[in-house]
Amino acid sequence: MTTMTLADRQIETDAEGYLQKPEQWDRELAQEIATDIGLGALQEDHWKVIEFMRARYLEAGTAPSIRTLGKESGVPIKDLYKLFPKGPAKLAAKVAGIPKPRGCI
Repeated sequence: MTTMTLADRQIETDAEGYLQKPEQWDRELAQEIATDIGLGALQEDHWKVIEFMRARYLEAGTAPSIRTLGKESGVPIKDLYKLFPKGPAKLAAKVAGIPKPRGCI
């Protein structure tokens, strides 16, 4: 476990930078994480995906796959790759403050 400072507070992350305690997450922290990983300012469609990821994780205990994300978030897979290049499910999970989805490398 690693501790890092984002949004002027200490947060606990794993070795890849995923939050260890999802309850530490808020929108300010999400924007800091997004900026830190090169996504820039989060737009409406980013938030739609991020909120879907968090809700699904909090309901089911696991992050949704890219396929589920594309089918159920309201954002088509093609657009997910524009919003979160280099792995939409993985990057969206990181910004959403939840663990990396299974199957993501």
